[in-house]
Amino acid sequence: MGLFLIVFALSFVILSIVSIIWLSLNLYLWTINGIQFLLQGMNFAENIYASTFLKWIIIADSLWLLLFFGFLLKRKHYKTNPKLHYLNYIPIKEPKICVIIPAYNEEENIGQTITEFIKKKNVKHVIVIDNNSEDNTVQIAKKSGANVITKDRNMGYAHSWYVGFKESLKTDANITALCDADLTYNAYDLEKMIPYLDNCDMVLGNRMVQILTEKDNQNNIFLVWGNAFIAKLLQIKYFSIRHLGIIQVNDAGCSFRCIKNEALQQIINDFTKPNSDELVFGADFVTIGMFTTAKIIEHDLKIVEIPITFKKRMGVSKTQADKKSFAIKYGLRMIWYIIKS
Repeated sequence: MGLFLIVFALSFVILSIVSIIWLSLNLYLWTINGIQFLLQGMNFAENIYASTFLKWIIIADSLWLLLFFGFLLKRKHYKTNPKLHYLNYIPIKEPKICVIIPAYNEEENIGQTITEFIKKKNVKHVIVIDNNSEDNTVQIAKKSGANVITKDRNMGYAHSWYVGFKESLKTDANITALCDADLTYNAYDLEKMIPYLDNCDMVLGNRMVQILTEKDNQNNIFLVWGNAFIAKLLQIKYFSIRHLGIIQVNDAGCSFRCIKNEALQQIINDFTKPNSDELVFGADFVTIGMFTTAKIIEHDLKIVEIPITFKKRMGVSKTQADKKSFAIKYGLRMIWYIIKS
């Protein structure tokens, strides 16, 4: 299946390039020779054959459609259980939340981030996963009241997620919340997320509602459209005609999310290779969010996405995802992950 998806993706890119080239060439020739260049036949079929562009674009698009239908037949089918994917209200009587905050050189923001979450109702634990910071992140985090797990070397953002998940499962919490340390997210959105866990297993934040975003935030055009495209690609991968509305994701890259610990327990072993602590996807921060979402889906668990506020980042981005070139690179890597997995 992975090889087929790779061929499918490459063919889409190649055929798209061919279409653009032929369209540009024909528009140029059209400006020189006029409409007669396209309409040289006596009827519709002859016009298609006589037109360089129309002939080749129809052939290219027909090939792509054949590949697309092949993809629909061979893709991973999302096995749905109707009893699990309709309204099923199971209230969490005593929410106990463990907030996981990955951090690397966040001395400017970590204190305020921790303080905002500690004040929230039902937050019992705040755990900072320090990725071998070179500043005062650890000291400030401890002083602010968080438990701090310090790594002896920088093992990447994704590894911090995984360590945080494992640490949360050691506590008495029944909900794990994940949030960045850069103050782009608001702790009060946590209170909006928790009630939805009465109906699902994971709640995702959606940063793409413009009226809920602060001006000059990281959502440039590449991040907004890239996240939307990748989210829909993820939906196509797990598409179900019978249960069309099961997977509705619009922000594939949002790290602010809440997961029931019982659901987290089901997927935690999927993060690493057999008999090893090595992540199956490396230390890539780009794919960790998508990987978690995909595993929730594959385990037949339920997801709800809700709008959240999104603020301008305080300090310098460690991932540089706010730069257009990096956003494009990260987007391509996310697409590659969906294709090959």
